[in-house]
Amino acid sequence: MSMMLVSFSMTKEALTKMSAPARARTEDVKGILKAELKRRGMTYGDLVERLAVHGVVESEANLRNKISRGSFTAAFFLQCLIAIGCEHVQISVPRPAPPTLP
Repeated sequence: MSMMLVSFSMTKEALTKMSAPARARTEDVKGILKAELKRRGMTYGDLVERLAVHGVVESEANLRNKISRGSFTAAFFLQCLIAIGCEHVQISVPRPAPPTLP
């Protein structure tokens, strides 16, 4: 199994001020997965085959729907990243705009 490094740059203060939906937005997570597939020129069919090697059985249609909805666990997300050979994921959280002065 490959080693994966997840780099997350965020201060503790910023994390506590964010709401739960802002911390883990579905669009961001599925966007990361789709981007990594595209970066490698892989299709959902390719991902199905690679997941099967790791013991994860999914149909292509089910996988496509699951990723489209963003309804998957963190464990499945990591299984996908490992299956496609992704060793590093850069996660950057948008910084809030500084307050404007009157």
